[in-house]
Amino acid sequence: MSVGHFFDTDLSQLRGMTPTRLSLLQTELGLFTFGDLIQYYPFRYEDRTQIHRIAEITDQMEHAQFIGRIRYKEKLGNGSKQRIVAECCDESGCIELVWFQGVKWLEKSLVTGVDYLFYGKPTSFNGQMQMTHPEMEVFKGANHTDKFYQPVYPLTERLRKKYIDSKVIAGLQRTLLGSAFSHIRETLPMEIIQQFRLVSKQEALYHIHHPQSENWLHQARRRLKFEELFYNQLRLIKQNLVRKEQFPGQVFASAALLTTFYQDHMPFDLTGAQKKVIREIFQDMKSGKQMNRLLQGDVGSGKTIVAFISMLLSIDNGAQACIMAPTEILADQHYQGLKKFADVLGITIAKLTGSVKKKDRVGLLADLASGELKILVGTHAIFEDVVQFHNLGLCVIDEQHRFGVAQRAKLWDKNKHIHPHVLVMTATPIPRTLAMTLYGDLDVSVIDELPVGRKPIQTTHRYDSHRLQVFAFIEHELAKGRQVYIVYPLIEESEKMDFKDLMDGYESISRAFPEVPLGILHGKMKPADKDIEMARFVKHETKIMVATTVIEVGVNVPNASIMIIESAERFGLSQLHQLRGRVGRGAEQSYCILMTDYKLSADTKKRIETMVRTNNGFEIAEVDLQLRGPGDITGTRQSGAIDLMIADLAKDGEILKVARETAIKILEEDPHLAFDRHLMIREQVMQQRKETTNWARIS
Repeated sequence: MSVGHFFDTDLSQLRGMTPTRLSLLQTELGLFTFGDLIQYYPFRYEDRTQIHRIAEITDQMEHAQFIGRIRYKEKLGNGSKQRIVAECCDESGCIELVWFQGVKWLEKSLVTGVDYLFYGKPTSFNGQMQMTHPEMEVFKGANHTDKFYQPVYPLTERLRKKYIDSKVIAGLQRTLLGSAFSHIRETLPMEIIQQFRLVSKQEALYHIHHPQSENWLHQARRRLKFEELFYNQLRLIKQNLVRKEQFPGQVFASAALLTTFYQDHMPFDLTGAQKKVIREIFQDMKSGKQMNRLLQGDVGSGKTIVAFISMLLSIDNGAQACIMAPTEILADQHYQGLKKFADVLGITIAKLTGSVKKKDRVGLLADLASGELKILVGTHAIFEDVVQFHNLGLCVIDEQHRFGVAQRAKLWDKNKHIHPHVLVMTATPIPRTLAMTLYGDLDVSVIDELPVGRKPIQTTHRYDSHRLQVFAFIEHELAKGRQVYIVYPLIEESEKMDFKDLMDGYESISRAFPEVPLGILHGKMKPADKDIEMARFVKHETKIMVATTVIEVGVNVPNASIMIIESAERFGLSQLHQLRGRVGRGAEQSYCILMTDYKLSADTKKRIETMVRTNNGFEIAEVDLQLRGPGDITGTRQSGAIDLMIADLAKDGEILKVARETAIKILEEDPHLAFDRHLMIREQVMQQRKETTNWARIS
């Protein structure tokens, strides 16, 4: 963005900038330079093109704008309850206006006999139309309303208290644009601008802050979103290409062990999606480049068998493999599941977690260092320096969002000679647009089919008043020899209340099913006690497991056929979907029952309706993205992984797709952006590399 460093100019140099404003813009919004301010975009616009007569205004309107004269005003109340009440009229009727703030200023400024332009949210009070805290200014004649769309900027409470509102920011933008216009240089090549019929950078920046029509606003947004996503994708794809150039990978060309396992020992048929993913992994592993692949698959889609087959490729070619899980319970599940496959092939496998005793570790670590031990399954314990591999060829990382980048890098260094191949797995379906932006530097594989014979889980919504019918259904399933999960929410802010919920629930279940052995599982239990409870459930010693969300990612119990989620309105969509995935692991029909109160918000209704309608995790993730936004889904609000200033991943999937395709086409033709016609792109990429620190200052 900077030409002659104009946009690096400190905001203190802007005409009309006071020290107080400057300090607040820096601390509250992270705006330090002209470049920061001009890229601080409105998040919505108010349509000021329409002026209503007062008689037309109703409380059904979101906002209304009108011209009127003050007939009378008076100051009422004392202290904090002091307010100005005024009656404002035009030739069609009157409306009451009320202000609780700025009473002294309004007493002096608000005068009768003057035409004012008012804008605000109309309400009805005691049968009369009323507007509280309307925006107002003296009306200056017919040309006054040619502002069209007024920008509304994201603000903080502290800014509002200091009277820095959207109008103030819009004024600063107008001042800046006045002097900045001639310094705004084009940042996209002319061929891209012409191909996609984009407006110029100058026009886009002007009309994003001061749109002269709806069409200009649309064109400005489209241009800025395309540019932002284009450079985002270009950076990620270039990173991937550079990494493949820089980091060679071990060549795993032999697949004899895989073939033996597949032909002689495979306990079930692979789905078409699993076969496709295995082909993609094999292509990577024999390419001579380090594999960095994300494997997305819904709960129960069969990612673990794909991981094991990938490990066989590593072992067959003289290397070792490891799989890392975020919890001991999950590590143990992987170990138990993989051991039966490894044993039939005579492959050595071991488990390393925090609870493995010191004396057992000694032999394990020696076998690992000598290469005798082929597969290591573990938790964070694998990161320890004493854990040395003879030749680590493949790292499988399960539920990768639980591990930091630095931790993953430490795992790569477990092979001093050549980086191991990396397969990252997640059972949290990520919408396509989000995966492109978060994991654009990884190659992505998707398992989007359930294994043969798996029946889709039937999901129903029941209100608390239907509890007796739900209990009758549980009894029916227990009589068939099935098992049941009953989950209570755990929200950190109110652990005591949630613990009480759980204990109350446990007692009422005990009363309803006095003959049925129950288990209980919650976050306050010691890890060893949790494991004992879970083991009892796995062995069918307990029939009903009353738990909090600690079972969200966990053990596979094919005999469990009912998941009851209490207070389902208190869970997010992805969490509901993860919990539902604890059942439906066997061949029998499974059920998920969402229990809620009668009072539900619109968002909650949408979440519940989505869960009842579909089992498709990717569809659920798309709805979740629309409801919550990208940061909340992935935790990137905190990590800063998505620094998008104007693009919206929930709505801009099409623009992202086109931007990504354009970036891929350019980099396939010119990986180092060395061609003369790509000079502008190269300069922009280098400039953005310098500027990334500016955005990191926004805490």
